Amino acid sequence: MKMRAMTGREALQKAISIAGGQEPLSRRIGVAQSLISYWLNKSPRGVSAERVLDVERETGVSRHDLRPDIYGPSPAAVPIPANDTRPTASEDAA
Repeated sequence: MKMRAMTGREALQKAISIAGGQEPLSRRIGVAQSLISYWLNKSPRGVSAERVLDVERETGVSRHDLRPDIYGPSPAAVPIPANDTRPTASEDAA
């Protein structure tokens, strides 16, 4: 069964939840709470490009999930071709 990718709005909701709400997130990234609300409810693109890395840093929600239009899909969501011979991250660490 295929899992659907998280939308940017869902990723922002997850970040808000992790931070403990819109107000705590806004304080952590240095913006007004009303801006968080705008991103969540009205912005066609969600988190602004200028703040997406701040949200990622403070909540751990990936920039790829928050703004796939800028950063592309999450690397974990991109299938690796069977003939790819590059080492995986776990093999690099060994």
